Amino acid sequence: MTSLLDGKLVVAISSRALFDFEEENQVFEQTDDRAYMALQLQRLDIPAKPGVAFSMVKKLLAFNTGEGAASIHPVEVVILSRNDPVSGMRVFRSAQHYGLPIERGSFTRGQPPWRYLKPLHANLFLSTHLSDVRAALTAGVPAAQVYPQSVHASDAHPQEVRIAFDGDAVLFSDEAERVYQSQGLQAFQRHEIEKAALPLPDGPFKPLLVALQRLQQAGTPQMRIRTALVTARSAPAHERAIRTLMNWNIEVDEAMFLGGLPKGEFLREFEPDFFFDDQTGHIESAAQHVPSGHVVSGVRN
Repeated sequence: MTSLLDGKLVVAISSRALFDFEEENQVFEQTDDRAYMALQLQRLDIPAKPGVAFSMVKKLLAFNTGEGAASIHPVEVVILSRNDPVSGMRVFRSAQHYGLPIERGSFTRGQPPWRYLKPLHANLFLSTHLSDVRAALTAGVPAAQVYPQSVHASDAHPQEVRIAFDGDAVLFSDEAERVYQSQGLQAFQRHEIEKAALPLPDGPFKPLLVALQRLQQAGTPQMRIRTALVTARSAPAHERAIRTLMNWNIEVDEAMFLGGLPKGEFLREFEPDFFFDDQTGHIESAAQHVPSGHVVSGVRN
């Protein structure tokens, strides 16, 4: 039987990643889930404020166009949340308030929701729960821990979904990073020069980049995707990264080889709707400027 989600870009997202539920979450942490549920029910008719990943989700859903037989719906967003079903009502009402056509969701009342990623055929999972992100990555689903304190996305590019990726341990495997960690910078550069023509193994976020390129190629006149590779690599280690993308038949729009410079200010200028990195130091720098998520993979984690 063919799944209704086959061929789509499927984003699974927790309620706290999509909406700003930090005040409600404080109630949960200071009391219990009953008090949290009561507060959400009390605020049922008050739309939640947009959260860190709201801009990316809204823009991705804008790829869905038309009605009836002529409709094209290549993107599906599904709520996958530890919230209880009662609080889930507020999530759906908030989505409806903002015109987000989100119809599917699973609310598990504290139980790990990541196990539903496989039947969803998810291409991405965003959550504030570190354990759920780890489990999703182990299961082979691109996933990141959203930093709720991140600065929200700029509204300067309404017709572009802008997404930035780190390289090693995100788009690529952590093979080269392991050399750097164990043997130092010179050994890392020598290793990458010697293997410049050999593609890096796949990293956890390669499937998402492939899905984004497929969505871009299908495209709509009013929306496009712009991607950037933002890496601490520098010349001469840049070449292997570029050749790997070429080997994958994947194009990125921008590539920044920063040689260890802080990424935050460069990302501020790129203005992504989301940035993915495996190192908490880079995420903490980036979160001061752009929406950011921690990819809990590789030797650094």
